[in-house]
Amino acid sequence: MRSISSKGDSLGRMKQSFMKSKAWIGLFLIVSLSCLQSLGRSEERPNIIFMLSDDQGWNGSSVPMHPSVAESRGQWFHTPNLERLAARGMRFSQAYSPAPVCSPTRISLQTGKSPAQLHWTKAAPAVEGMRLTEPRLIKNISEDEVTIGELLRAHGYTTAHFGKWHIGGGGPGRHGYDAHDGDTGNENAFKFEDPNPVDIFGMAQRAEQVMTQAKQSGKPFFIQLSWNALHANQNASKASVEKYKRLMPDADEKQMYTAALTEDLDQGVGRVMDAVDRLGLAESTFIIYMSDNGSGGGKKGALRGGKGGVWEGGIRVPLIIQGPGVAANSWSAVPVVGYDFFATFCDWAGVPTTAIPANIEGGSIREVLIQNGEGTVKRRFPGLAFHFPHYQSEGPQSSLLVGSLKLVHTYEDDRWMLFDLSKDLSERQDLAGKMPRETQQMRGQLEEYLTAVRAQLPTVNPNFDPNAKPSDDAGKGKRGGNKTGPPKGKGK
Repeated sequence: MRSISSKGDSLGRMKQSFMKSKAWIGLFLIVSLSCLQSLGRSEERPNIIFMLSDDQGWNGSSVPMHPSVAESRGQWFHTPNLERLAARGMRFSQAYSPAPVCSPTRISLQTGKSPAQLHWTKAAPAVEGMRLTEPRLIKNISEDEVTIGELLRAHGYTTAHFGKWHIGGGGPGRHGYDAHDGDTGNENAFKFEDPNPVDIFGMAQRAEQVMTQAKQSGKPFFIQLSWNALHANQNASKASVEKYKRLMPDADEKQMYTAALTEDLDQGVGRVMDAVDRLGLAESTFIIYMSDNGSGGGKKGALRGGKGGVWEGGIRVPLIIQGPGVAANSWSAVPVVGYDFFATFCDWAGVPTTAIPANIEGGSIREVLIQNGEGTVKRRFPGLAFHFPHYQSEGPQSSLLVGSLKLVHTYEDDRWMLFDLSKDLSERQDLAGKMPRETQQMRGQLEEYLTAVRAQLPTVNPNFDPNAKPSDDAGKGKRGGNKTGPPKGKGK
């Protein structure tokens, strides 16, 4: 009996030992799975810092934006921190702002929709007394719009917007942002002088505070820094102004102050990058830098036109991206547009497609970034359309980019022009007569797109008087703006 009892005790101890081992194995598997899931979430939910400069052209820094176009960098600009960002990340040689002016780009970035769909295609007041009448605009972000800030905050992100908002609607706080500077516009730039020119360094400091708090709380963050620069360039730091007075003795005052404030802006970018490094967040943070619109080209520049028109000078902008999986010092020639970032940020953050509005127009560029700049971006519509039915630097225009071909329609004279940007970046050789089939096909695509998004078009002004002087529109409205030759470049 003792032997049987002893055998039973032994079996009992073995069973208890096995159960304990099983419990430890189960606990180990749970912890391991949790860690793996945590790592997966960390990889899928990076931090995002989106920097948007104001009125900075494609060649508005010392970073060349095209590997074989010398004019894609500025002659006098000194932006070592943007050079550092480019050395760490990817440059896009064919990046576009959603609009050739400020506010329409900003509302487009927030919603992932084109300005044409949003019926917000201009920032300045309409020019009256012209041959065509400009359409009426919506000029306040609606409560019905779902912003990228709202989506990311709903999916666990700390959100912040600092700097220029300029789309009304109650400001960033009513549209998804935990920390913000309020319902600001261009006037905000003029309040800040040396030692904090146009609030560049104040914005960088507030961004670092949000990063620090988010890291402490274990949450990913999304910060949009809508720099006030290059507005109020006369507020550039004294040190930068003195430097460019020496370097540019023959330049006009505007050029000199712009170069000075550009370097101040670059220092702000550097402070943000340094904060990311100092907090140990570089491996998990995307930093994106682009401009809200182009700022000029003209006869001497590589790009035709400027702000307020759909020529390349008005819409092609600098774009640099650093982040996880992005090859250092890399380039991409894939055309991308600002409203692609809505889909891209949702992709990075793991936002389910069911939560994303069905009528956004952008596509995620994630695959392009991790495939060394190659691949395509899947969007709702083929090509990239730009719609500016207004008078500003020129008359009302629309354009469509498909591959290397770009179609431009000028409404006053109902002219359709076709350019091959791979051979004619400055858009000087109209190929419409030589390529009628391609011109007609792209015309149909552009008209179908404008109809699909219910874009507003300019209409004939029945009271047009060719001898009357039109309203000024801050000096930018022009009669008969559609020209066959390259127009003069326009700045801010």
